[in-house]
Amino acid sequence: MESQILIAGFGGQGVLLIGQALARAAMLEGKEVSWIPSYGPEVRGGEANCGVVIAEESIGSPLVTEPVLLAAMNAPSLQKYASWVAQGGILLYNASLADAPDVRKDIRVHAVPCNAIAENAGSVRSANMVMLGAIIKLLPLVSVGSVMTTLHAMMGPDKADLIAVNRAAVEKGMAAV
Repeated sequence: MESQILIAGFGGQGVLLIGQALARAAMLEGKEVSWIPSYGPEVRGGEANCGVVIAEESIGSPLVTEPVLLAAMNAPSLQKYASWVAQGGILLYNASLADAPDVRKDIRVHAVPCNAIAENAGSVRSANMVMLGAIIKLLPLVSVGSVMTTLHAMMGPDKADLIAVNRAAVEKGMAAV
């Protein structure tokens, strides 16, 4: 069975990093993966999103058309993509930057104040890691260990000092849902 995930927000919020971390962690665990980023020419401040498909077997299509989970990092993304969530799916949104949506009765909705939690964890720039923690808690397709191993590899030795802050943000995101 395939699990489609859509992560959306503004460029510069780390949306693509969330998707890449999920995809690489899934590959580390031997799963089939597709990761498709999409962003406007302005990169920072423009719309950014990525689709991730994780499966135990070959993936039929890499396109995310009916996500089992939507992670919306801002209000425009929440408004644009909320209707895409599959029946029975999960809608996560950054309550620091978006108000509660009209609640659909056929999905689970979770408000996570990512920016506020990240600031309390040590860096407002780790709001994406708070969302990543919420994602892996609600949709446990990959382990926290695989995600942290992946983040460490992606950041490399130059950014090793950020691992502790990011781990704290991931853990707080998991605790928030």
